[in-house]
Amino acid sequence: MYKRKQFAILLQRINEKRKFIQFLTGPRQTGKTTLARQILEHIKWPTYYASADDPSMKGKAWIEQHWENARLKSFQEKRKTLLIFDEIQKIPDWSEAVKKLWDEDTLKSLPIRVVLLGSSPLLLQKGLTESLAGRFEVVYMPHWSFEEMHRAFKWDVETFIYFGGYPGAAEIISQEDRWRQYILDSFVETTISRDVLLMTRVDKPALLRGLFELGCSFSGQILSYQKMLGQLHGAGNTTTLAHYLQLLDAAGLLTGLQKYAANRVRQRASSPKLLVLNTALMSAFGGSNFQAVKNKPEIWGRFVESAIGASLVNKSRKTNIRIYYWRDRNKEVDFVLEQGQQLIAVEVKSTKKKMALPGMEAFANQFPVQKKFLVGSEGIPVEEFLTLSPEELFG
Repeated sequence: MYKRKQFAILLQRINEKRKFIQFLTGPRQTGKTTLARQILEHIKWPTYYASADDPSMKGKAWIEQHWENARLKSFQEKRKTLLIFDEIQKIPDWSEAVKKLWDEDTLKSLPIRVVLLGSSPLLLQKGLTESLAGRFEVVYMPHWSFEEMHRAFKWDVETFIYFGGYPGAAEIISQEDRWRQYILDSFVETTISRDVLLMTRVDKPALLRGLFELGCSFSGQILSYQKMLGQLHGAGNTTTLAHYLQLLDAAGLLTGLQKYAANRVRQRASSPKLLVLNTALMSAFGGSNFQAVKNKPEIWGRFVESAIGASLVNKSRKTNIRIYYWRDRNKEVDFVLEQGQQLIAVEVKSTKKKMALPGMEAFANQFPVQKKFLVGSEGIPVEEFLTLSPEELFG
């Protein structure tokens, strides 16, 4: 059991007296179905599981059929019953059907507990906010962290930095070409095709794909939208790119960190710092190999910084902590964490040579920084920092 935190949260909520629909979401291949099956094995009262991958599904009637089966179980055993729907977003108008049935159970005080699983956050979030407002809670399943990959596969920190957090591909990393093709076919193409293009209106799919590949190549670097358009050689505008970056972020692929600024308008208008949410994406598109990348300090440095950034962003999902970067002329801070009025500055240095940190000093002179962390050379070891949560940094 490697998603222990999410397992504990979900189990506690299911067992609480007050009930809500539990919405378990996150990128593909993060273990949502596995965790749901572990919950089914752990729960001592009746359970019912249905997957929308079933080819015989027939829209809302399919949901109603399985819901009635769960109701029958509950009635026969006169106990509360857990009902789990996997890949619920594949059912047309799923949210309206769930709302109707949930409200019927609530009115009659029927003890049905419901968990919904889905890999398309964009479509699911729309259904939740439009039809199920006030009836649900979210449990987010991020990419696997270093500590989870280490516990499961005994990976060291360098292996994790290069191969990222995809447990399904862990057993084939010794065959890098095969591993790379698996990531591209089973995760990247599936996510873009099914969770983004199929579920959301995208007028320029080639531009979105080009933006994603650009982000994998320039992860850890700040690029203006105008420079991105120049690199992509495609018709589009900065508004379109910003929207596509949001879609890729929601799908768990790529994000664009905003520059920290006291003025929120200036913050939103800043050039984004591109950041993959799983460093396996850098490796899959890089065309090199593990040993070659480790032997190139500049490239390896970007992998290390991206791993740190991805860890901060993934672990901050569904918290009140926000992750930014900061730059003023030639002075930069890799990551800025904000929680309420508190600020933390994080600088990542993967080289062993001593280096001054003018960015940290300049940032602290402009803003009330509570803590400053140096990660890597002469600071907190990368391996240790990757095991920390943003909440622990604020202490």
